[in-house]
Amino acid sequence: MSVHSEIKKITTETLRKMKFDKEKITMLTAYDFTTAKMVDAGGIDAILIGDSAANVMAGHETTLPITLDQMIYHTQCVVRGVDRALIVADLPFGSYQSNSEKALESAVRMMKEGGAHSVKIEGGKEIEKSITKIINAGIPVMGHLGLTPQSIYQFGTYKVRAKEDAEAEKLMSDAKLLEELGCFALVLEKIPADLAKRVSESISIPTIGIGAGAGCDGQVLVYHDMVGMNQGFSPKFLRRYLDLYTEITGAVSSFVKDVKTGDFPNENESY
Repeated sequence: MSVHSEIKKITTETLRKMKFDKEKITMLTAYDFTTAKMVDAGGIDAILIGDSAANVMAGHETTLPITLDQMIYHTQCVVRGVDRALIVADLPFGSYQSNSEKALESAVRMMKEGGAHSVKIEGGKEIEKSITKIINAGIPVMGHLGLTPQSIYQFGTYKVRAKEDAEAEKLMSDAKLLEELGCFALVLEKIPADLAKRVSESISIPTIGIGAGAGCDGQVLVYHDMVGMNQGFSPKFLRRYLDLYTEITGAVSSFVKDVKTGDFPNENESY
């Protein structure tokens, strides 16, 4: 049984203790009230309102188009459905990179208007001032290194990052910097498993991996991918626990057939 399963509210401190106790951390995305309620009831430790909402909720090719206002809206919806999990909200592209004042303003809005418990931002040394400004204001920050989707046009590909020594060294350096700056946790996305394990063992804050192997302190997946609502997206790191795309399209087809044939509604379903 989980050491922390009886905790009424998961906090950033809970996650630190989980790393110390060698209990794995679980995180899934949610973007709406109904999903958040189910994910929370399932016993998840942390819920991420990811800027991946741009992809799975709005149909964009990248995460770049989603705005801070839209992320705040999604966060508000999630907060209403959660009793126990720690709520982490992504600050979207353009809301923190340009200067630290703007970063703080964005983070404050996410906490005050969105109701998030913490924010997540992508990058290392290059956004040091923004991270410091947000943390100094008392707002918990989760870092994100490796494949950082907001920089996709710079990378030009969604392939595994930090396979070369120079990039791996920078990632290790950035991870230690984020720890020093006061980040409470760190997402490691799509990097070699041995590097993720080394990073996890060399810093005291929890690492949460996605496509980064079993050596991380926890794992995160996009909810829609995990339950099989997305067809055609099947990266190596994804494990599907349901095939909801087939289930839902099948249910819709049955509804269409029953209405067309006059089978629905029947006498018992009528007043």
